[in-house]
Amino acid sequence: MRDHGARHLSVTHACHRVQATLKRLASCRTELLGGHVVLCNGCGDVRYLYHSCGDRHCPACGGTKRSRWLEARRAEQLPVPYFHVVFTLPHELSALILGNRKALYDLLFEASWQTLSELGADPKHMGAQMGAVAVLHTWGQQMEHHPHVHMIVPGGGISLDGTSWVASRPRFLLPVKVMGKLFRGKYLAGLRQAYVSGELAFGGSTTSLSDPATFEALMSTLYAKDWVVYAKEPFSGPDTMLKYLTGYTHRVALSNYRLSKYDGSHVSLSYKDYADGCQRKELRLEACELVRRFCLHIVPKGLVRVRHFGIMTHRDRGKRLAKCRELLGVKAASDNGLSTKVSAKPPLLLALLFAVMVTMGTPSLVWKTLPHPVETCRKCGSSDSVTVWQGARPSGHRWLEVNPWNST
Repeated sequence: MRDHGARHLSVTHACHRVQATLKRLASCRTELLGGHVVLCNGCGDVRYLYHSCGDRHCPACGGTKRSRWLEARRAEQLPVPYFHVVFTLPHELSALILGNRKALYDLLFEASWQTLSELGADPKHMGAQMGAVAVLHTWGQQMEHHPHVHMIVPGGGISLDGTSWVASRPRFLLPVKVMGKLFRGKYLAGLRQAYVSGELAFGGSTTSLSDPATFEALMSTLYAKDWVVYAKEPFSGPDTMLKYLTGYTHRVALSNYRLSKYDGSHVSLSYKDYADGCQRKELRLEACELVRRFCLHIVPKGLVRVRHFGIMTHRDRGKRLAKCRELLGVKAASDNGLSTKVSAKPPLLLALLFAVMVTMGTPSLVWKTLPHPVETCRKCGSSDSVTVWQGARPSGHRWLEVNPWNST
């Protein structure tokens, strides 16, 4: 990113969001973001620790957030089978989606949940109020644009009259062919409505779609296709599925362990070839091409990539889950002596104090006042250490002057 980000931006018309994201990622854990120096009182070892960028697209950040999210989802699990459901959009829509990411990603979430909830509420299938946790993925194994939504769905739901728990059939949630047809209809109906109301933007390869005849031809092609919906019970249980999704709830597209080689001009990364029996293979790309593919998955500001639906929605979720457990005849984990409490957010007073001190430009005072993880010495293992220097994180005009492309 640091070697080839500037070159990518010079040959593309990247929006401000992409430029700002690449700048933060290239500056992550470098002297450009400031940091602090920790001295071990036990052996005298000195460590220089640079600040992280904290961007949700960064493959090196978000570890604490991922852990908290995973523990929260584990605490909410019900003693029922869970299903892994995936709603995938056809590749013909890729270019149009890249030009309208916010609207069409929101539509993907909406159409997916409507499909699941309507079929689940139908007495012919289940006749219950269902729930789901959905995570947006926009990439395939080779980092091409491949938008789809992963859902973790409990195998059942609350009956429509709210008096009992309705379980799904063993190892079967809903018919996938019916789900595919309903999902296709709902998504394309929403797409047509967005087109008619003028909500879609066209440019580049999608310029011709501004013509109604060309757009209708695309719609006819999409209606003629079978849309893919995957729905199966994970063989290894819901916890493995949660761990897989957690790897991408607070980062995007690529994790560091998949990068196997970088020679300055080309990057090699491992991927799983699903068309060849899930064999592990290696893909070699020009470094600038890898940056371009990564940029395809930078989502708009404010887009929520993890969403909760039905009985899993945030509002009054505790009460609904308690009712589910009551209908199932089981106790909550906390009733059995197991704590399900997730780390609380800082008190409001502490947050206000932090804001005031940052405004006054006292980063060292902020560091000393706020609680932070105990530093363990890498040599002697002692936790008796002291912060002897704190470099402020750049903000305002100082951040605008940061140039990560010339960093050493």
